[in-house]
Amino acid sequence: MKALNLGCGSRSHPDWENLDLFPVAPTVRAHDLRKGIPFSDGTFDVVYHSHVLEHFSKQAAPGFLRECHRVLKSGGIIRVAVPDLERIARLYLEALERASHGMPGWRENYEWMVLEMFDQTVRETSGGSCREYLRQDPIPNWSFICERWGTEAKAVVEAVRAETLPHPNGHSRSRAKGGAYLRHFGRIALNKIAKTLLSEQNYEALRVGRFRRQGEIHQWMYDTYSLAQLLQRAGFCNCRRCTATESQISNWAGYQLDAQPAGTPHKPDSLFMEAAKP
Repeated sequence: MKALNLGCGSRSHPDWENLDLFPVAPTVRAHDLRKGIPFSDGTFDVVYHSHVLEHFSKQAAPGFLRECHRVLKSGGIIRVAVPDLERIARLYLEALERASHGMPGWRENYEWMVLEMFDQTVRETSGGSCREYLRQDPIPNWSFICERWGTEAKAVVEAVRAETLPHPNGHSRSRAKGGAYLRHFGRIALNKIAKTLLSEQNYEALRVGRFRRQGEIHQWMYDTYSLAQLLQRAGFCNCRRCTATESQISNWAGYQLDAQPAGTPHKPDSLFMEAAKP
């Protein structure tokens, strides 16, 4: 089986072709998916991407899925995971109702669900308001967040808190900053020139525009109905919702891309859907 994992992040597998804008493993190839998929027609039996589609605009998403369709063989399977808009909306309404009635703990759950709905679409700095929420120690509704974000929650919190904690080696942080300065010298120099030439207001508009185009924000959201409609318009058929471990892909659970070894979803907030190329 020839299988392709797009926008893999840290969830790659050596038996697959793995692409990501910023590779974090030797088995991952650097590629910007906004430029298409760099393989010939009919190359793969499986195309998979998790929490990638929502980073494309509503206008660009159909073209991306047509690219997925193009590189699949006839009879091939596409598997897509995205944040589940329907589940988010239902939990938001439940949290709103319970918080309005003063039920203990639900004010915090309501605040979190509002962040899930909006923060990654409107943020203007990396991490946005979610990052600030997760700086709390202790986090008042930690178990609720873990139910939503699964194994990713702990890693995100550790990364956020590491930013504010002193490094055990007093020199390491300054050296890291120095290394980053050398790696990004050209961009830093251009930023300084832009600050000199532009007004403060215009420079801030430039900074926000750059951030919002770099890929972190969510540009659209999907539920079961809208995702199936989008896949069908891209040429796929037999759309069906799956669980993290359920799939038409041979040995899917063994690859552990959507679930842990025990079968626990890696991202419980996901909508999983598969479809076929006729």
